[in-house]
Amino acid sequence: MPKDGTLLEKTEIKITKELLDIWKAKKVSPEEIKRWTANAKEVILYKIVYQSNGHRVNGFLCEPRHGKGKLPCIIWNRGGSGDFGVIKIGTVFGSLAMMAEWGYVIVASQYSGNGGSEGEDDLGGEETLNDVLNLKKVLEQNGKADISRIGMFGVSRGGMMTYLALAKVKWIKAAVTVAGLADLSVQMKKRKEMVKTYAHFGVKKKDFKSRSAVEWAHKFCKKTPVLMMHGTADWRVTVKESLNLSGKLYEAKIPHRLVVFEGADHSITEFRAERRAMTREWFDRFVRDGAPLPNLRPHGG
Repeated sequence: MPKDGTLLEKTEIKITKELLDIWKAKKVSPEEIKRWTANAKEVILYKIVYQSNGHRVNGFLCEPRHGKGKLPCIIWNRGGSGDFGVIKIGTVFGSLAMMAEWGYVIVASQYSGNGGSEGEDDLGGEETLNDVLNLKKVLEQNGKADISRIGMFGVSRGGMMTYLALAKVKWIKAAVTVAGLADLSVQMKKRKEMVKTYAHFGVKKKDFKSRSAVEWAHKFCKKTPVLMMHGTADWRVTVKESLNLSGKLYEAKIPHRLVVFEGADHSITEFRAERRAMTREWFDRFVRDGAPLPNLRPHGG
């Protein structure tokens, strides 16, 4: 049996007439298709299958077409659970390709039990956390990837996966989260219907603390700066979760920045350009360029 992290399959994804017809049938806007097609000229996109937890897990890999030498990397953690939030081809040609254009090798997992992957989605348990961490081993098999420079990005549930990783390993150079799930107790008060969702994936009330970063923020790697962004009009994951986590990180002296966008939704749609610019600046600063960590000790006039 292959070892966990072994890259089993790697198939290039190209924009074909058949794919264009599918997008048009789904009423994807001409502007969106034009943007995705332009992205495809700058990056190479692959569907991958890798070994994790002893079974096959699907994912995606994006590489810049240009650039010399080994490149910094970003592990991209999707949100949602089950088929809700599954990474679609449009996301690969959109969000993942955009980050690859910045000069990064991007790798993402569908997680166990999702998007055709074997296994089960335990929604932030050991299995899906392993799916995320095993992507480092996938990058080690890529000739363009500089594994000494790996960042991590996560949206919503992907933010929770990022927080779990930050408490587990020390090799992540910087992290960025958007509406990261950080406190399931707050989630239960605001969205009681999520009790059934968590139960469906085997997550019980006793498991909430192990998935809530506010409970173990002190375990975050102190050398990994974290950028958290959240909208005040987010009804899926309330901004209170990021506010509470920021307080815990401050107490633990974890380098971080919290940006709260007034009136922004779950994806911070109203400030999309600003969100992307801040994400790129954070990764360029700490992952690509290896800038020194900020001085957290009281100082100045």
